Amino acid sequence: MKKINICVVGAGYVGLVTATCLAELGHDVVCVDSDAKKLKALRGRKVPIYEPGLDELFQRAIKAKRLRFAGSVQEGMAAAQVIFIAVGTPPRADGSADLSAVEAVAEEVACNLKGYAVIVDKSTVPVETGDWVAKTVARFNKKGLPFDVVSNPEFLSEGTAVKDFLNPDRIVLGVTSPRAEAVMRQVYAPIKAPVLVTDVKSAELIKHASNSFLATKISFINAVSILCEKVGADVGLVAQGMGLDRRIGSMFLRPGIGFGGFCFPKDLEAFHWISKQKGYDFSLLKAVKEINDYQKTWVLRKIEENLWNLEGKTIALLGLAFKPNTDDMRFAPSVDIVKTLKERRVKIRAYDPVSMERAKALPEFSGVTLCRDAYDCAKGADALAVVTEWPQFKALDLKKLLKLMRHGLILDGRNLFDPHQARTAGFSYFSVGRPNA
Repeated sequence: MKKINICVVGAGYVGLVTATCLAELGHDVVCVDSDAKKLKALRGRKVPIYEPGLDELFQRAIKAKRLRFAGSVQEGMAAAQVIFIAVGTPPRADGSADLSAVEAVAEEVACNLKGYAVIVDKSTVPVETGDWVAKTVARFNKKGLPFDVVSNPEFLSEGTAVKDFLNPDRIVLGVTSPRAEAVMRQVYAPIKAPVLVTDVKSAELIKHASNSFLATKISFINAVSILCEKVGADVGLVAQGMGLDRRIGSMFLRPGIGFGGFCFPKDLEAFHWISKQKGYDFSLLKAVKEINDYQKTWVLRKIEENLWNLEGKTIALLGLAFKPNTDDMRFAPSVDIVKTLKERRVKIRAYDPVSMERAKALPEFSGVTLCRDAYDCAKGADALAVVTEWPQFKALDLKKLLKLMRHGLILDGRNLFDPHQARTAGFSYFSVGRPNA
């Protein structure tokens, strides 16, 4: 394998995973970030995010001197042949993606080119971003040095990101020249996975289309769960029957209280916005969002149905991260639930195995009692809501929980517990899309 000097701009979730995994492949990687606090932590060999398996690879890469950190693009690009742009593209109020950070990096890259380089859009960006990056680089590339812009979308799921990078379903390369394709194939040479080579715009659309389709599957089964509750059917059995059809498959057919995280909500909005800008109202995407927003109210609706007046009641929330095996709380259903409950003057107790520090930093959690474990969380609660399906919650002693609570009411927003076991333990138990008796 030919070792390549790589610069990754951005040490956030995508950037840090990308930089670490590229170093694991044997490349020399410099990861750039302008956040002095984060940079200090990284240089101190501390991983600022929770991601299973990442710390091991991170420590190994630093020990092998294949991964180091820089505070400027100029420093990071000193010997770089490939520059990955992995900065944030947060949503604006209208649903469009804020690409100001991408533009700023493109300008800096252009000013620091020393010869031919491949500039890779790793950030999730709307279609035609590659064109704008190329135009920006050309504008500030005063020496007229050769370069190519590539779209290489990431398909990392939080909680399995390292595995997803090193053992992907596919690698998508949106390229503008055979030279750029050859370089990118060298970057990923150690990985045995199908490589799909496309034009840049197609690659950009693959990312948004993929995430929007997965969000659609989730919203579809959540809509089915609502109907199941109304007629007394079991959504778990319905999903199982659907999933056995090879054309449908079982993945992303788990009902719950809505999807969160940074990717699905943001990409869904951006994809819808792009479509409208091009003269097509992709109304299906709007419906997917509306279903998800409604599903996030499931906990509140069940609390109101079972407790009548909410003021002064105590609600225990198990799980705060948007999914297990991550500490990410961006767009997490827990945040919406907390905001709504606080408006109703409800007392809130909460616990999550890894995201407590994240919760402490959020203004929405001001006044929320953050507990040391699940049992502490349940003390004196009128109802306990399962918000995140951490596997360790499934092993909880239900009878012990019941003794700690004021009222034995479980609202299982992730269908974590067996209904029969919960009711046998003495709980009034409600779950998503499953019969109540």
